[in-house]
Amino acid sequence: MAELKLFKGGEFLITDALPEEVFTPEDFTNEQRLIAKSAEEFGLGELAPRRDELEELNEELLKSLLRSAGELGLLSTDMPEIYGGSELDKVSSVLVTEKINQGIGGFLLAYGVQTGIGSLPIVFFGTPEQKKKYLPKLASGEMIGAYALTESAHGSDALTAETTAVLSEDGKYYIVNGQKQFISNAGFCDLILTYAQVDGTQFTGFIIERKWDGISVDEEEKKMGMHGGSTRSIIFQDVKVPVENVLGEVGRGHIVALNTLNIGRYKLGAATVGVCKFLIADAIKYAKTRIQFGRPISQFGLIKHKIAEMVIKIYVNESIGYRIAGLLDLALQGIDPSSENAGKKTGEALRKYALECSINKVFGSEVLDYTVDECVQIMGGYGYIQDNLIESAYRDSRINRIWEGTNEINRLLIVDRLMKASMKGELPLLDAVKAVMEDLMSYRPSMSEEEGLLEKEQKMVAHAKKMGLLAAGAATKKYMDKLANEQEVVALIADIIIEIFAMESALLRARKKFQKDGEEKSKIHIAATRVYINDSFQRVDIMTKQVFAAISEGEELRTQLMGLKKFARFTPINTIALRREIADSVIPVARYNLTKI
Repeated sequence: MAELKLFKGGEFLITDALPEEVFTPEDFTNEQRLIAKSAEEFGLGELAPRRDELEELNEELLKSLLRSAGELGLLSTDMPEIYGGSELDKVSSVLVTEKINQGIGGFLLAYGVQTGIGSLPIVFFGTPEQKKKYLPKLASGEMIGAYALTESAHGSDALTAETTAVLSEDGKYYIVNGQKQFISNAGFCDLILTYAQVDGTQFTGFIIERKWDGISVDEEEKKMGMHGGSTRSIIFQDVKVPVENVLGEVGRGHIVALNTLNIGRYKLGAATVGVCKFLIADAIKYAKTRIQFGRPISQFGLIKHKIAEMVIKIYVNESIGYRIAGLLDLALQGIDPSSENAGKKTGEALRKYALECSINKVFGSEVLDYTVDECVQIMGGYGYIQDNLIESAYRDSRINRIWEGTNEINRLLIVDRLMKASMKGELPLLDAVKAVMEDLMSYRPSMSEEEGLLEKEQKMVAHAKKMGLLAAGAATKKYMDKLANEQEVVALIADIIIEIFAMESALLRARKKFQKDGEEKSKIHIAATRVYINDSFQRVDIMTKQVFAAISEGEELRTQLMGLKKFARFTPINTIALRREIADSVIPVARYNLTKI
């Protein structure tokens, strides 16, 4: 990883990275591949045979499987060795999250909480004593974790929680009262990471053991999906929490909560990659055996289009996820997890990439929703029948756009983080906007086509960045510090930013693959990248026009659109032929095969 570059959060919008400066799935080491294989073998050997049992909630089986995963070190990938963890790099941790998946929503819910929001707050922000006491048990599966943030009246605005914590007269305990809602693993957890207001205004994190007096849970929620997972309300009634179980600092619970959500978002993105790969394999196998009009439906053009489009989106999603994992590995280098200030340093490092983590969550969850929908469509009536893997996956996928912060909230956070980075001087955004405006005055589009492989796409990504900067700059100039109130405009800018990061991530990966292995071995990578950029570039153009139309009118709008036209010019490619090529490469093997593990 010595060649990788530690870019600042959001810097991709103003800086063109080189292929060798970012991590891609083709960079996996042999050790990382072995770790991935171990996780996959656990999924195939322990989870797949119990698919039917895990379709409905089976608490004892879930706990048993989590303990088995713990014995293999699959619960502790992000935990330090000194506390019983595997202490893997973030790329390896993402690989485990992806490869353990076998399309079993209930287990993935329990596993995701245990290895993510149910333990990482202690990993990153716990005291050495808290880590020593709890992490080994979480790592082994002896204790099952839960994360209790949401309340009935406080979801996206969770930092205004009404749960209270009052210090006892002897100063030894906080007396916690309140109720948390929609808590995963609540039915069988042993440890609850939660938040309460100290003195009415100091939002604070706490570690609470389920066995303590005053804790109860409500009935299991009847959910649309994730039937195999536990979701209940947790009630705290005069629960005595020792002061040494404050998580982080009193009044600084937002640091713990928000940074935990950042990690949860990027790990959710990794999980969606694994689910998508699993589902597309099932859909292709069906399409190859379903005979209509005398031949398999996998031979029909519109079915090939669906398969290819899923492959393209999975490729881009995968490229995004491992690019971010590589960034986080670099950002967290040198932090001693046993030091007193480890939490503070970790929080500062993670905060810088909140924008990228939100991108990963939004993009991944929406790619998964697209994938399951198209898989149902390929399978037709069979895909709509209960007890079918695709049908349950369709229901399970919907929650991903809601938890870890809704996709709407994450879109707002993307732009908010970008603007804050600019205001704090962390990112020279205004200088970049000014440079684009100056470039616009003298820029003359070339009338000739680029000759080199992916050079056209490289220029398109660069132009998309300029369009994004024009949109963000114009909106900021119009609304100044009131921009956050214009949520529709903010969402458009966020979607432009997401598309730019997605396009560039795919482009850098394809270029890196081509430079290493040559054109022939990279042709499907190149085809997927070209199709995605061809389509995404047009989306950026349309969204930029929508921003301009929302903030300007008359001569000002016409001037903005004329300037935009300079950057938006391009010649479309034959995406039908490229999609057929992509589909024809995966249908024979009946699986997503662009990444070798």
